[in-house]
Amino acid sequence: MTVHIPVMPREVLEALDPKPGERFIDGTLGGGGHTRLLAEAVGPSGLVVGLDRDAAAVEEAEQTLRGLPVAVAHANYAEAQEVLKELEIEAVDGVLLDLGLSSDQLEDRERGFSFHSDGELDLRFDTTQGKPAWRLIERLSAEHLADLIYAYGEERLSRRIARRIVERRRERPIRTANDLADIVRRAVPRNYDPRIDAATRTFQALRIAVNEELDWVDKALKHLPDLLRPGGRLAIISFHSLEDRRVKNAFREDDRLEPTTTKPITAGEDELASNPRSRSAKLRVAVRC
Repeated sequence: MTVHIPVMPREVLEALDPKPGERFIDGTLGGGGHTRLLAEAVGPSGLVVGLDRDAAAVEEAEQTLRGLPVAVAHANYAEAQEVLKELEIEAVDGVLLDLGLSSDQLEDRERGFSFHSDGELDLRFDTTQGKPAWRLIERLSAEHLADLIYAYGEERLSRRIARRIVERRRERPIRTANDLADIVRRAVPRNYDPRIDAATRTFQALRIAVNEELDWVDKALKHLPDLLRPGGRLAIISFHSLEDRRVKNAFREDDRLEPTTTKPITAGEDELASNPRSRSAKLRVAVRC
């Protein structure tokens, strides 16, 4: 059973404004929360196509969303065009991407998304593709590891952390999330950034690397507007500046799109109190010209 709470549900519905009979894509199905809201809004005559790279999320959604006008597929959101062709759909009324990590993934102690997991440090959304994160930190030099952590995690102590990782792996392999988190915490000063766990940025960097997340975001921003009918809406929720910057620039520079807001939409006080993970969420919306 899913434990994920969808971020900014009211704001997403207001931004996409789904109506009965319309068709939408939820490119990041996750726990199915946003998909359910859209499906209930479009009703039996409409359709929501839910995609996810995580096979476990797709399998769970097939059960929890049963009976709703939803078609789910194990696919990357950048592959939405191919999925629509299979469904014989030419265009949709809106597309939603929630680029955050789902609570279900954090609760899965076998894949290493949680710092407290004693499972293998994998960090892949799709475990059938690519290499797990532990292999990455096993083979990269301290210099390359530091560059990765700095570029994808925006971690200013990346070289210090990378040196500590390399020193530690000489003694014994680093295979679990808990192990890596402990190494990173020991590498930085106490109370380095009290707002977040000291390991947050390093884990973010490794996750982005093994999943090629920024490459897929770039590909999606290039192709998704073509799937929208005129007046259709593209809504994207990002959780760190690397993604948000790409979305903001694409919305401003793409002649096919017209941004509906000058600043990103953020969670309200009530949601922040009940769902702390929404604190870094930024929602940007654009309309297909």
